Amino acid sequence: MGAMDERRHSAVVRVTHWINTAGFFALVISGLAILVAHPRFYWGETGTVGSDSLFDLPMRFRFGHSGWGRYLHFLAAWVCVLNGIVYVVAGIMARHFRRELWPSGLQRVAYIGVVFGLFPLIVLTGLAMSPAITSVVPGLVEVFGGEQSARTLHFFFTDFLVLFFIGHILMVILAGFMKSVRGMITGDGI
Repeated sequence: MGAMDERRHSAVVRVTHWINTAGFFALVISGLAILVAHPRFYWGETGTVGSDSLFDLPMRFRFGHSGWGRYLHFLAAWVCVLNGIVYVVAGIMARHFRRELWPSGLQRVAYIGVVFGLFPLIVLTGLAMSPAITSVVPGLVEVFGGEQSARTLHFFFTDFLVLFFIGHILMVILAGFMKSVRGMITGDGI
């Protein structure tokens, strides 16, 4: 097979991949800042420092944070959502999912599960924690059993996403790190 016959990542796939990568790191960093401010999880509608928690992470509270974590998290989340919409719409129009990603192996099954399952759940639980959103769509928070339940589920869904990310990086390393990264930057054969 010649170099011209090799499969290539489209420009849309490459650009959305790197935007999502930057957004993912911003979400993880800001999520950690939010988590450090309140490392306790509850079930139901409410939960406060003085009430019983479902579970606590083994870290100390860091009260008085500036709020930068929430602002960055909100900004990065919307960047990822809009970027994801572009990726999915372009992928459907180009038949990317059917042609190249229809599950034929564990990595592709995981990828489809993340794109069409985990990401939407993370977005929905994130929206369910937003008073502005739930004032307009109160049923959204009810689906998850309350704002604190949505936060707890959001935490676990994020953990699964981080595990997927670690697996993704390991697969990139096993496939040849430089070749894979070059392919995602230049579109050269993958």
